[in-house]
Amino acid sequence: MRLSLKHFILLLFVPSLFAQVQEEVNAPTNIKSIVFKGEREDQFPIVQMGEPIFLEFDDLLANEQDYYYKIVHCDYDWTPSRLLKSQYLSGIDNQRIVDYENSYTTLQPYSNYKLTIPNDNVGLKVSGNFILEIYNGSNDLQFSRRFIVYKDLVKVGGVVKRSRDFSFINEKQVVQFNINAGGFNWVNPKKEVKVAILQNYHWPTAICNIAPQFTLGDELVYKYDQETSFYGGNEYLNFDTKDLRAPSSAISRIEIMDLYNHFLFPDRFRAERPYTYFPDINGDFVVRTLQGDDVSREAEYTLVHFSIPYSEVIGLDDVYVYGKFNNYALAPENKMTYNESNGMMEATIKFKQGFYNYKYVIERDNEVLELNTISGNFHFTENSYLILVYYRNFGDIYDSIIGVGSANSQFISN
Repeated sequence: MRLSLKHFILLLFVPSLFAQVQEEVNAPTNIKSIVFKGEREDQFPIVQMGEPIFLEFDDLLANEQDYYYKIVHCDYDWTPSRLLKSQYLSGIDNQRIVDYENSYTTLQPYSNYKLTIPNDNVGLKVSGNFILEIYNGSNDLQFSRRFIVYKDLVKVGGVVKRSRDFSFINEKQVVQFNINAGGFNWVNPKKEVKVAILQNYHWPTAICNIAPQFTLGDELVYKYDQETSFYGGNEYLNFDTKDLRAPSSAISRIEIMDLYNHFLFPDRFRAERPYTYFPDINGDFVVRTLQGDDVSREAEYTLVHFSIPYSEVIGLDDVYVYGKFNNYALAPENKMTYNESNGMMEATIKFKQGFYNYKYVIERDNEVLELNTISGNFHFTENSYLILVYYRNFGDIYDSIIGVGSANSQFISN
């Protein structure tokens, strides 16, 4: 069958018409403690071209299953790009993860898996948005995670300001920034350049599709107020189980059953209480233990018990314990249930030993997620912001990342 030029052009665009946004897939209950990061302390995988990315996770089935990884390149909107694998990868993915060991002297057995990219089998050729997918031996997708690879070609400077909208002056933070081209040549930056702004590396609340407010020579200036504003939220709550047998300011008591059980002091609603600063790691977690030298294999799994008083604010809706520990998923295992005997919402969740941030969120019947109804919103809250600069020149078939910037509300100003 012969195709006319008209039909050929139409076929070129068919894949993009049906391309789906690549959301992160959360892991089944047997896979825990997924750490995915670059060389920085934050557990957010953003690396410069050539820098390594590290993945580590545990399988509680502890049967040394085979796991495989694939890498997908995506455009700015997280739909798969039109690049062939050979255009964005050197070598071949869909390789088995060969670095794994079983836990040692732990009450909860598990297999620990590690992966580094690039490795002897695969490397990355281009910058941009990527998805790392992990499959089991039956080729079933187990989980996926986004990561960012960038080139440092432009300079990005950002600051955090209080909102000028008096309705939100005590609740919101505004990110203002500029992009300096330096020696980078762009022709029509309002069309070629796109940005994404993330608060605490949290993709669900990212702000995208913001055009520069004006251009000043080689500099793009973004001095918006409402368009680049975020609710401040509150500092995360935390607990630390690095010492299995030691209560703390967060842990009221410890019991040993099949596993160690750590009962946290009841939490409370903070929305109507005055803001109090205490350091957090913005929802993240760090695995650590005092009971062994090899954290990956010797850290125990413990059952951590959460509780918060029931309130009319909750109503008949669902409450979840929320944090990076399970990639901010709303899953049955971190959903709270009402205890009629004491009037508390309660949850029991299995964690690997370490320091964890968390907060409570409400999912309403209309599937609206209220992140800060229980914790409150304060412009004082310390939050980190990441600014990603994407670029697509005329004729390019993918979005590259040419610069990143950061800002922190610790230095917020009027």
